[in-house]
Amino acid sequence: RTDAPTSGATAAGRSGNGDAFAMSTRLRDLIRSVRACKTAAEERALVAKESAAIRASLKDAESHFSHRNVAKLMYLHMLGYPTHWGQMECVTLIARASFPEKRIGYLGLMVLLDERQEVTMMVTNTIKNDLKHRNHFIAGLALCTLGNICTAEMARDVAPEVASLLHSKNSYVRKKAALCSVRIVKKVPDLADEFVPGTSELLSDRHHGVLLCAVTLALELCVLDQVHVTHFRKHVPVLVKILMSLIRAGYSAEHDVGGHADPFLQVKLLQLLAKLGAGDADASDAMSDVLANVASNTDGSKNAGNAILYEAVNAIIGTESVGGLRVLAVNILGRFLGNKDNNIRYVALNTLAKVVAVDTQAVQRHRHTIVECVKDSDVTIRRSALQLVYALVNDSNIKTLAKELLDYLGVADVEFKSDLTRRIAQLITKYAPDRRWHVDTTVELLIKGGSYVAEEEARDFIVLITNSPELQGYAGRALFRAAFESEQHSNRFQLSAVAAWVLGEYGDAVVAQSTRLQGEVHTVVAEADVVKLLESILGDYHAPTAVKQVAITALAKLGTRFKTQTGAVRGAMGKAGTSANVELQQRASEFCGIFDRGPALAVPLMERLPPFVMKSKEALHGVAGRGKHEGTAVQSAPGGGGGGTAGGVGDLLGDLTGLDDSVPSSSAAAGGSAGGADLLGDLMAGYDATPGYAATPTGASVDPLADLMGGVSMQPTTTATATGADTQLADTQLAATGAAAETPTETLLLRPLRSPTSSARPRDPTRTTSPPRPAPRANACSDRWSRPGRCSTPPRKRLRRGPPRLSDRRPRRLSRRQSSPGWRRKSQPPTRPWPRTPTRARTRTTSWACPPRRPPPRCSRRRTGA
Repeated sequence: RTDAPTSGATAAGRSGNGDAFAMSTRLRDLIRSVRACKTAAEERALVAKESAAIRASLKDAESHFSHRNVAKLMYLHMLGYPTHWGQMECVTLIARASFPEKRIGYLGLMVLLDERQEVTMMVTNTIKNDLKHRNHFIAGLALCTLGNICTAEMARDVAPEVASLLHSKNSYVRKKAALCSVRIVKKVPDLADEFVPGTSELLSDRHHGVLLCAVTLALELCVLDQVHVTHFRKHVPVLVKILMSLIRAGYSAEHDVGGHADPFLQVKLLQLLAKLGAGDADASDAMSDVLANVASNTDGSKNAGNAILYEAVNAIIGTESVGGLRVLAVNILGRFLGNKDNNIRYVALNTLAKVVAVDTQAVQRHRHTIVECVKDSDVTIRRSALQLVYALVNDSNIKTLAKELLDYLGVADVEFKSDLTRRIAQLITKYAPDRRWHVDTTVELLIKGGSYVAEEEARDFIVLITNSPELQGYAGRALFRAAFESEQHSNRFQLSAVAAWVLGEYGDAVVAQSTRLQGEVHTVVAEADVVKLLESILGDYHAPTAVKQVAITALAKLGTRFKTQTGAVRGAMGKAGTSANVELQQRASEFCGIFDRGPALAVPLMERLPPFVMKSKEALHGVAGRGKHEGTAVQSAPGGGGGGTAGGVGDLLGDLTGLDDSVPSSSAAAGGSAGGADLLGDLMAGYDATPGYAATPTGASVDPLADLMGGVSMQPTTTATATGADTQLADTQLAATGAAAETPTETLLLRPLRSPTSSARPRDPTRTTSPPRPAPRANACSDRWSRPGRCSTPPRKRLRRGPPRLSDRRPRRLSRRQSSPGWRRKSQPPTRPWPRTPTRARTRTTSWACPPRRPPPRCSRRRTGA
């Protein structure tokens, strides 16, 4: 015993040596003293006193109480006190020959140290020697220590010795060597090949402890490399035989746990079989019988049986099993869902989520139980059940599951509602059997989802209505009823916004009796009811500004269609004109101005929008690529076809705005190149960039971007014939298009293709690049005046007293003498970075080189001789 007093301690106590008596305090006495402390300060004082006594004992190399001191250090370490000062004593103990001291030394090494400590490098040789010790308990201590604190360097040093111990005659050593091999393989995967032969031999061992460690090592080797999986597949019959013997074995007091024979070994065997059978039909067939026996004969009333069944289900799902086994596995998981233990139900839901991808029909049988789990009180079970319900939805059960999800949405927690509404909207859009059901379900989603419905879902619903002419009146009446009933709810802003938009666009279809469908709820909607609903939305102080903007636009559109409600609409516009919101004021004023101009202007402006086009993700991602190809085709078209240019721009704008490309725009209705929207010409302040440059072999290669980009041509260089002036060049471009003369309603603005900053001299059309600009004249202020937006040469200023003042007079022309670099006025001092002027002085500045600039910061120090 480590805490038994020795004869030396007794003699020291009898001789009156108080220090030796203090050193002989037993571990149990220290524990009793610590527990007797009433305050934390008293405990700290006791620990400090004991630590001082241990330090004094460690200085004595001949002390007989080293093992007792290390035991106390481990206890103090568990209490949370620092013990790093006594770690070297563990190294001293493991080097001794006595087994009790080695045991305490190795235990202290595992408790007080870890693999990050450099002290572990000092014990490598001692451990290697102990691995070869004749006493198997000492070898077991060394193997246990390696399994806990082994580093990569130590693993490379002791790997041969550990691999040889896998063939030991002692089962105790083989078990410890297998566990230590797992640690070595994890630290250094390159050493895995050394342990494969020994692992194959241990799989046939009859000792349960050795077999459990061998299966664990084999599983780790299979995870590291797929080559090892192929090697261990030939041991599948042996593993099946062992598992079958465990199932049919009778009661054994040594291995029985909850009525099951060694459930730990059964679980490990099932995990290894699942790994070996994945992707291999022959191995799966060899283990199918034993998997069926495990799934059928295992009692799941206790936790040990549930663990075995769970691993059996994972093995059936992970291997190439037949359909009957999968149904059996799903039925086991269905029984798990009815268990009262939340942990078992959570495991069953996560496993069923994996089975859905393999066999959906088998999981559909337990759909009702899964939906009931959505209403569970445990938040983790609710989240897992929702994920499983999303995976179970298809075309055949969308109506049932959507109704269940909408019912749950009304009572769901706040943290679930946002994601739940998004998922329900996606499922409705994907699996809707018809558009009428889509409209009804989305309206119910808007009612129950409230403010948790995202703008994307509301926008998709509007796109659906615009593309369904037969359902526009039906959808408007459904939204009218929903918005009218939810006026008291202040969180249904998405519903109000969608209802206002649909009523504004299709209000005449809503009130018409001819648009009613068979089986529709009978609702009489009058024009006044629609206007009052929009007025209530506009006057709701809870509604956001965006919703009110939609409502006032809807009222403006209905003012041109509901002739009897024009006065009510104008009254609502007048109230909105006095709103504190500037946007509402502006919209109301503009709409009132439109109405004052008369129906000739109001009716065309307030007509219905064209149907929107629902773009898929692939189409949206392909807009840039398609526009690029179209632009290339337009430029290479012979004759500079303007119609192709207009069409390409129209297609690109249609993709960006989401409108139907088939609807002609006002700018493209004129036809031809001149009728198309010259977007680049507008952006470039009137430059004509419509014709393709590659399509004018007789004209000059003109690049309007060249002047703006500093003379760098953005078009490919072509050989062209020089012309006289920019006007002749513009005429050549007009002749290349061949469409301006045929379009009397559109005029082509002919401007010289000249940069705004260029001189009055006409630009040479044969020159593809601008000449290099001259370098700025060296000046002391060049670093200050070379910033972007400023001239490269600083202005010459006439300095007087006071700050600079802008002059409205035209700059005077300089003479040749005045324009020379060295000339300056008599009153002008030499050029400085910033002129130093008095604070209260005023200066009249005349700028010759560039426009006047912001005055420089004034200096408070008065300059002498100013």
